[in-house]
Amino acid sequence: QVQLVESGGGLVQAGGSLRLSCAASGRTFDSAAVGWFRQAPGKEREFVAAINWSGTRTSYADSVKGRFTVSRDNAKNTVSLGMNSLKPEDSAVYYCAAGSFYGSTYPRSYAYWGQGTQVTGSS
Repeated sequence: QVQLVESGGGLVQAGGSLRLSCAASGRTFDSAAVGWFRQAPGKEREFVAAINWSGTRTSYADSVKGRFTVSRDNAKNTVSLGMNSLKPEDSAVYYCAAGSFYGSTYPRSYAYWGQGTQVTGSS
């Protein structure tokens, strides 16, 4: 079992930066693949980024590639999502999720989810 808690969201002017953290507990976290997803009001949840168990492989949605960076520190049981050059269209609730298979863009592939943290990029 894995428990995940996101933090670090907030309101930032367009062009600014935020860093989200996902704190995890549970024996299986070190071997889990992690994905970041976001969901804006009235829209379906969409894939943002993924990282494998060792942190050596990452993938990103085209909409955030070059602006967002996902990383993990297994010793501290944390996964982070750095967000630069934020745009109003990045505004959403961001979720971290853990699962068995690296790189999946489908929410149903992830068994464990955090509660989400709000990110707002203002105009």
